[in-house]
Amino acid sequence: MNKKLHTDAVDMLFDAILCLKSKEECYTFFEDVCTINELLSLSQRFEVAAMLREKKTYLDISQKTGASTATISRVNRSLNYGNDGYEMVFNRMKTEE
Repeated sequence: MNKKLHTDAVDMLFDAILCLKSKEECYTFFEDVCTINELLSLSQRFEVAAMLREKKTYLDISQKTGASTATISRVNRSLNYGNDGYEMVFNRMKTEE
């Protein structure tokens, strides 16, 4: 984990996120915490990651999500060389289906 990221303030934010109990609570909280563009950017990256895992092309991903090739590359780098956070979440979401 990035040591610059691991702060008391980030811990407090994650604790707040972990106490949310429904999708509706997530909407309520994240609409207060994030701008619309920040939230849309986060959701776009997650959608890009899902499509990359499905082996979609950059062109397909860009056309469907509107993401730039720079964003797609950044997400791809995280999938390939990151901390496996995307993979952990995708696996848990698959298990819960």
